[in-house]
Amino acid sequence: MDKLSTEQRHKNMAAIRGKDTKPEMIVRRGLWSRGFRYRLNSPKLPGHPDLVLRKYRTCIFINGCFWHGHHVDFPQAENSECCKIPNTNREFWVAKIRRNQERDIEEQKALAEMGWHCITVWECELKPKVREQTLKSLAFTLNKIWLEDHRTTAIPYPQLEEEDYDYARAAEEK
Repeated sequence: MDKLSTEQRHKNMAAIRGKDTKPEMIVRRGLWSRGFRYRLNSPKLPGHPDLVLRKYRTCIFINGCFWHGHHVDFPQAENSECCKIPNTNREFWVAKIRRNQERDIEEQKALAEMGWHCITVWECELKPKVREQTLKSLAFTLNKIWLEDHRTTAIPYPQLEEEDYDYARAAEEK
């Protein structure tokens, strides 16, 4: 049984934002302070990623643990530490969260086919105790992606054969 009236529940649910959420702002500030530049909610890409870093060909999704079912096993639909499915209207919530997860996978596959890297940052990874480690890890991952995408192949020096070595030595002695 819901403790709130239908009107109160409607107000609460309507107040939930999809953009400029607190977890998103934490990641944005952390990346900006580390020198990363990005675009917000690109409508041109599937799934409208929260952050798009074109230089790194990377999309970052910042997911709320509840809305995207972080660590939820769906055959049983059991709760996890960071995602507790409501008991009220449980079938609706299980179906909604499962569909969100399926859509996330589809969007990330579409982005991967287009040559984009996808990174998902979960809300629980931005709690104060682990926030700095998460942001450092994100920066490390972005730098690694850039280095791998811009890797050049080293051209080995040709090996001098013994005759060439002798000619080079004779020329030095003269």
